[in-house]
Amino acid sequence: MTKKRVDHVGVAVRNLEVSLRFYTEIVGLELKGQLTHTNGVIQLAFLGFGNTDETEIELIQGYSNQLPPEGTVHHFAIHVDDVEAEFERIKGTEAELIDNEITTLPNGYRYFFIYGPEREWIEFFQR
Repeated sequence: MTKKRVDHVGVAVRNLEVSLRFYTEIVGLELKGQLTHTNGVIQLAFLGFGNTDETEIELIQGYSNQLPPEGTVHHFAIHVDDVEAEFERIKGTEAELIDNEITTLPNGYRYFFIYGPEREWIEFFQR
């Protein structure tokens, strides 16, 4: 069987610049590339951590102006090595927390959620 992994998660946004600022300054992703789709309308931005070939977040502006209030992706997870430190860092930003505390699952995995600029849920996750 071919080796598989998630390549990217596409998040439709209303304002690409607002979302880019949020994902780079609050979440800590790096802008890896930005382009206009071949249709000349849709604007795309690809974000990740470093210049590695890891899973990316693709922000998509212009796909639809009929976005639901909670965004178009329920959630995606960002792996962190120290969920407690990340929770404290995020609390010091303008980000809106969904969870007021870190949740620990029976298997020991720990996480918390924040809202993104389109009300999408972003999970910070430690295995």
